[in-house]
Amino acid sequence: MSTRLTTDPADFQATVFPFLEQDPVLHTLIMSNVSDRAASQYEPEPSYFVSVHDDAGEVTGAAMRTPGRRVYVGALRADLAAEVAEAYFEVLPELGGVAGDRAAVTAFGQRWSELSGADRAPWTESAGTRLHQLEALTPLTAPGSLRPMRATDVQLAHDWILDGFPEEAPFLEPNWAEHKLAQGTLWIWEANGEPVSMAAYRHPVFGVSRVGPVYTPPDHRRHGYAGALTGEVTAKLLAQGIKPCLYTDLANPTSNKIYAQLGYLPVTDFVDLIFAP
Repeated sequence: MSTRLTTDPADFQATVFPFLEQDPVLHTLIMSNVSDRAASQYEPEPSYFVSVHDDAGEVTGAAMRTPGRRVYVGALRADLAAEVAEAYFEVLPELGGVAGDRAAVTAFGQRWSELSGADRAPWTESAGTRLHQLEALTPLTAPGSLRPMRATDVQLAHDWILDGFPEEAPFLEPNWAEHKLAQGTLWIWEANGEPVSMAAYRHPVFGVSRVGPVYTPPDHRRHGYAGALTGEVTAKLLAQGIKPCLYTDLANPTSNKIYAQLGYLPVTDFVDLIFAP
């Protein structure tokens, strides 16, 4: 077994996508991020991509670390995680953590502790997410209706992202909302002439599109807007022959319940580990 590290997303895409496309839902996060970076000039600092190869040179695993983030190993096999940790330790010895399958991140963390010394051995589990894919859509209803994002919604989308996902906002492109407008991949739920919820999705990669972010401001919640909106966006993807998937926060029982009602079924859970400074 060997690992290869690159900062070139196009090179990484060519190397690992034939392996990852065997299950594009399970690998949606890596595939969509790498696709975006391979097609875009926006990259404030390098990303680091690692591929794992067997003795015949065939890809058996992949991981990525985009600027400012933890390493993401996704569904990496646990027995490959130690070598991936070694590859990242050579270039990012001050890494803050790792995210992905629990067994894989635990193995990564154990090897990282060995490499970095006893003073960095402890880590804490900071979050849990659940990947879902749609089985069969059951639409939900709410007052109001769906409409595409308009140019006049750009600032609103920016503000809602800052309010709803402040931890994610620093990692978005400065013109994130403008790109969504140009792509036609963000939709608004409007009630009584007022925008009350938004939902976006990623361009499909190998027939799979990830829905999100979905956000409803606090003063518009408990009316079913997000559920109805997500259902409508999901239906649009299905009409194009695209398989929808999405992530939920395991600590948010409301969103997990809504997506289950829509017909999204769990695929697997992922966890984040934060290394001690």
